[in-house]
Amino acid sequence: MRAVALAEVLRFEAPADAALRAFFRRHPSLGRRDRGEIAEAVFDVLRHRRLYAHLARGAVGPLEARLLARSDERRAGRLSLPELPFALRFSLPDWLADALVAGHGAARAESLAAALLQPAPLDLRVNTLKATPAQVVASLAAAGIDAQPLPQWPGALRVAGKPALERSAAFESGWCEVQDLGSQLAAALVAPRRGQTVVDLCAGAGGKTLALAAAMRSTGQVYACDVSAPRLLRMRRRLERCGATNVQPMAIAGERDPRLERLHARADAVLVDAPCTGTGTLRRNPDLKWRTGPDELARLVEAQRSILSAAAALVRPGGALVYATCSLLAQENDEQVAWFEARHPDWQRRPAGEVLEAQGARLDPQASADGLLRLLPDRDDCDGFFAARWERPKQQGSEG
Repeated sequence: MRAVALAEVLRFEAPADAALRAFFRRHPSLGRRDRGEIAEAVFDVLRHRRLYAHLARGAVGPLEARLLARSDERRAGRLSLPELPFALRFSLPDWLADALVAGHGAARAESLAAALLQPAPLDLRVNTLKATPAQVVASLAAAGIDAQPLPQWPGALRVAGKPALERSAAFESGWCEVQDLGSQLAAALVAPRRGQTVVDLCAGAGGKTLALAAAMRSTGQVYACDVSAPRLLRMRRRLERCGATNVQPMAIAGERDPRLERLHARADAVLVDAPCTGTGTLRRNPDLKWRTGPDELARLVEAQRSILSAAAALVRPGGALVYATCSLLAQENDEQVAWFEARHPDWQRRPAGEVLEAQGARLDPQASADGLLRLLPDRDDCDGFFAARWERPKQQGSEG
């Protein structure tokens, strides 16, 4: 059964988690333990696919069986590795290995690559509209779930193991949301205040939207925009559970949609959680490195610039613009900052560490050393995230 599931995932016709969910729906007789074992094996192969394929070259039998045999050997501590090139040893496509070395240097690239082969932890964001961190920890403990506060950010919890969180009273009651620590920090860089008008221009299923709504105590207005109506529909269900009443989902055709014109120069803050390669999330989405290539990266870079330009037009004088990605690549991060600042020389970059520490964040000094938020899986033990915050100049003679 593992080999059948792996064969379906390796077609790369859909994201790995979606392909596995579809597989499990077609095989309802599989119990929770069986599903867990299949998922663990499949994701391990996705993380180490290039290495396992190299080591299995001399073996016989179907490819899926050979890959799973190498996975079983490695997880049992029986896999011995010869000296191998960087990209092969860490199961990276050549283009991504080259990009990590170019952007981070050889030593940090190796550290990052090793970290990206590890499974991601399960983090929660406490929904302060309904509960305190202590109440969530206690409620989860009563359900047999161990969750502990993370020192980097108030209200961030880390859950031990892989419990059935969605069945817990704390989750069903909207006391907490699944959200990686890095994602929570990126949303916090917006630093919205009560009563403001905020635009989440690439809202997706609403993880950061919900964090913004809670920070505003359900006052003001959060416009949650996305080109995917199904994603916004999923957000509506999350909004109902968490009790946020200040969010207006808005389906748009793109960043130039006429519906956005009424927000022109009106937003106190705009968040661009840009579509990107997702290389910072390879611990939880390892299939992305096999489903993305240089052509896709080039397309995304152009899309990010178009969205960023459109977002800037929505910011009122004196307002803030936050650009964020879950990428580790300079093309999507530092180079986009340089591109934006060359075209908007009067906009002021606000130091990320200053904004976050004022809200109680405790970051590694290197995470905001250059005024940008730069979270790395190997150093910060969260998904890789990058973010910059700019503030639009106030109009001549304006007050406030």
